[in-house]
Amino acid sequence: MPRDPAVRALIGQMQRMQLSRRKVLAGAGGLGLAAFLAACGTGGKSGSSESSKVAVTDLSESEKKLAFANWTLYLDYDEKTKKYPSLQEFTKLTGIDVSYSEDIDGNDTYYGKVQAQLSAGQDIGQDIIVLTDWMTDRVIRQGFTQELNHANIPNFKNLLPTLQNVDFDPGRKNSLTWQSGYAGIAWNKAKLPKGLRSVADLWAPELKGRITVLDEMRDTIGLLMLQDGVDIAGTWGDTEFAKATDTLKAQIDNGQIRQVKGNSYKEDFISGDAIAGIVWSGDLTQMNFENNDQWEFVIPEAGCTLWSDNMMVPVASPHKTNAEKLMDFYYDPEIAAQVAAYVNFISPVAGAKEAMEKIDPSLMDNPLIFPSDEDLANAHVFRSLSAEEETNYGSQFQTAIGA
Repeated sequence: MPRDPAVRALIGQMQRMQLSRRKVLAGAGGLGLAAFLAACGTGGKSGSSESSKVAVTDLSESEKKLAFANWTLYLDYDEKTKKYPSLQEFTKLTGIDVSYSEDIDGNDTYYGKVQAQLSAGQDIGQDIIVLTDWMTDRVIRQGFTQELNHANIPNFKNLLPTLQNVDFDPGRKNSLTWQSGYAGIAWNKAKLPKGLRSVADLWAPELKGRITVLDEMRDTIGLLMLQDGVDIAGTWGDTEFAKATDTLKAQIDNGQIRQVKGNSYKEDFISGDAIAGIVWSGDLTQMNFENNDQWEFVIPEAGCTLWSDNMMVPVASPHKTNAEKLMDFYYDPEIAAQVAAYVNFISPVAGAKEAMEKIDPSLMDNPLIFPSDEDLANAHVFRSLSAEEETNYGSQFQTAIGA
């Protein structure tokens, strides 16, 4: 999308909002970002995608609207106006109204809500959904997405080259990366002034009943396996997975872990019911701004998991062209930088780091947005699972967490 005075006005508005909103985490130098996201963008070689046979009429020309379902705290937000500034500007530029909802709390839970409709080729009421690599792989394989028209997304050229041809979506015909990030550990600094260094530290007796972990199998089990010395990106099998799952189940059964949650784990941190746990990297910065810098996030000594979330157009969406225009808008480096400055996850858009200088130069060294080489060396992708493994391991995980 061309940059015009309206876009520049948005940047000025968001610069002011950002400077007053964000406490900046100290960063390390060096990037290695392309290598990080190359690994982060490997979701699983589990078969090529199937072409959808659903006949859909694109109503974008006559209906200037779209619906966008995303995770919580995943888009720039103005606390004063209770609006999303970039969405407001997109509407000004295009005339397209966006209904934005924070409907996605976990990959499995959201998939469970919409799978039947997608299977039946029905409109789920969303024109863009955002899911993690491994679930993106599944949804594309099952023919639940519409193929993107890159002619409507000229800013596709700004997608980092290493993300333009991921194994679960060669050529990015059905998905585009929204953000990337880590799963690691965090704690309340006042309650735990000495801090934590490893996942094993979460099992200290004094933390009983005050720990929360993620309901994303690959993140929670991934960290447990790393703690066991397993290369989660390499060769491992049932024995290694079972050991980590047994550890998780034991810590739940003995009351050490109080909750296994998706994005709603933040509520437990804010209420004080949880004082430490396994979390997603970008969330803590936002929580800290709104709650007086109470928590600290680290990559455990044994390493962390890394992932990407991806935008897709569901199979029966009637506003695909409008959705593609929105994707194009967010792939403008200046707009991508605005989003990254707010959400503190890793931007997949080339040029976002340079654009960040206009917003807040200190954020250019924020390792949660632009990772250091040291952090990247400790970040690991959970290896691809076969369909059989996904069913088997997913069942074991759900049993362990009592789902």
